[in-house]
Amino acid sequence: MEKFTELKNLITSVEADAEKFYGKGNSAAGTRLRKALQELKGLAQEIRNNVTEIKNTK
Repeated sequence: MEKFTELKNLITSVEADAEKFYGKGNSAAGTRLRKALQELKGLAQEIRNNVTEIKNTK
């Protein structure tokens, strides 16, 4: 559950950059957004692997 909370916090923290990029066209915010999305992808994969591991041990 710790990784899931980390995922939610990361989404919340990057929301301002998404608004700056899409709303105002700020390209630096777009770079930060892409970096955060890559991090989100990694966290999501870790969570998926953990869920599969727990499911298979039951």
